[in-house]
Amino acid sequence: MRIIPLSDTVAASEQISPADMPAIAEAGFKVVFNNRPDGEVPGQPSSAEMAAAAEAAGLEYRFLPVTAMNFPGAQLADIAAAFDEGGPVLAFCRSGTRSTNLWVASRPAPERAEARERARQLGYDLSMADRLG
Repeated sequence: MRIIPLSDTVAASEQISPADMPAIAEAGFKVVFNNRPDGEVPGQPSSAEMAAAAEAAGLEYRFLPVTAMNFPGAQLADIAAAFDEGGPVLAFCRSGTRSTNLWVASRPAPERAEARERARQLGYDLSMADRLG
């Protein structure tokens, strides 16, 4: 598990497993966002498996799947609010890139340039967030 801090209250990760949930809770996270659609690849843990493991570890779990084709999805306002409430938040997808793009895209206009710069310094491809301006 590779957790990359994006801000004081938000981090991104590549795919995690149900077995990682206790360590995520021990690291101080309160909320886990799954930004990966179920069945994206064979063998990927389902959202139901991830939700059960998160609950068992005392974590709030949110299933907010997006793909490059439907980015940022219809829930961007909800995602923005969720990044800012009840954290710290660990958002994950296959590589952490979609989750990072969602975080950047969800930032209020005055914060977006700083968020974009932080993500670029970390080496993330922001082509999805860049489509939104």
